Amino acid sequence: MTGTFKVLTANQFEAAFCTMNACIDRCPDAAWNAKVCNLSFCQAVFHTLFYADCYLGPNTESLRKQQFHRENEAFFGDYEELEDRVQVAMYEKEPIKVYLEHCRKKAAEVIAAETADTLAARSGFDWHAFSRAELYVYTIRHIQHHAAQLSLRLRIDHGENIPWIGSAWREV
Repeated sequence: MTGTFKVLTANQFEAAFCTMNACIDRCPDAAWNAKVCNLSFCQAVFHTLFYADCYLGPNTESLRKQQFHRENEAFFGDYEELEDRVQVAMYEKEPIKVYLEHCRKKAAEVIAAETADTLAARSGFDWHAFSRAELYVYTIRHIQHHAAQLSLRLRIDHGENIPWIGSAWREV
């Protein structure tokens, strides 16, 4: 069962990342900094990727220690996402695309390394009192939640249609 869970979870992460990528690619330059609910488009994308990245790790302390974060300190700034305050940082499209690729790679690697025991263990985040396996499902839902917001804005405001991506079939 663990193998099946790992494959389906990796596939659904990839499908969610493909949906987010389509939103990024189809976002007109004029809309990149426009509001989508309480954030700008670029902030919503960053927020989504940031928490995917965070929850694919063992805890928040490990986040800043990642090589990708150390190599891109200016991109992450003061880690305002971890604070209880409104985001102010804005993001360019190309660094966001690089971050998306980092998250894709991290998801594949982290999920492949999971075991039945690690999937059943606590999430590693005090505010999520559930298992690591459930944290993955929660994170996929979070990506899709924001991708849906972005897709709706793109469709209503710019006539862009984001395709449904049901699964990304690949081996883990």
